[in-house]
Amino acid sequence: MLSFGSPFVSHSPEETIAKGRELAQRLTPPVLVMLAGELGSGKTTFTKGIISGLGAAEENEVTSPTFTLVHVFQHRSTLAGPAAPAISVSHALKDVKNLEYAVAPPLKIYHVDLYRIEGFADLETLGLEDALSESAIVIIEWPERFSLRSEWPRISARLEHLEGDSRRITISEPFLSENGATNALNTP
Repeated sequence: MLSFGSPFVSHSPEETIAKGRELAQRLTPPVLVMLAGELGSGKTTFTKGIISGLGAAEENEVTSPTFTLVHVFQHRSTLAGPAAPAISVSHALKDVKNLEYAVAPPLKIYHVDLYRIEGFADLETLGLEDALSESAIVIIEWPERFSLRSEWPRISARLEHLEGDSRRITISEPFLSENGATNALNTP
């Protein structure tokens, strides 16, 4: 079960992916997911779980964007799906007999690796302002290099390599923006 503030020790890449999937089921766009940790701490493995948990890609399709810097995934969920927007279904779909055929707007998930970013000028070249102008989930590795302002809620996860395949994962309580932006998490 997903627990905020309490460290979780993963003993395998599969457990790290599973923890990412747990977080994915709770995410509500727009949200920034900030992943901190040294090289090899499991940030991309954790991201595989988030993105596959959102139904936007298979685990093996999620790779580190170290050289491309940004990977974009898109998923069209049914209105009953985990990444569905919070809207009133009854009025909008009064003529639809089967809810699973109703489709929500596409959900974009951005996977960003800022390891090679050296300053604000480099950051600006990525076009993240565009990503932040839509309701998306933006996962950022190396968040200490992210200097853009955003009113979006943030969730931070710290990953630490312990030994072998073991990782300590600590997920913070969601931090809502100063203007009280919408919740970053669905309640189970």
